[in-house]
Amino acid sequence: MATVRTQQGDTVDLVALRHYGDTTMVEAILAANPGLSAHGAKLPHGLAITLPPAKPRTRPATITLWT
Repeated sequence: MATVRTQQGDTVDLVALRHYGDTTMVEAILAANPGLSAHGAKLPHGLAITLPPAKPRTRPATITLWT
């Protein structure tokens, strides 16, 4: 697990997007940081947040329309 500090104006979504490249890990971040949601939508500057390991990404099946 990694720890990052929030920047001014950060939300959990923005932290996830910056670190993981998308927002699919928001629930995992909230689960790894009990009480994080009590800070509200905008997180205070400099707050330490634990980031869980990223889930492996699966690629959707390729569909060929023409062969």
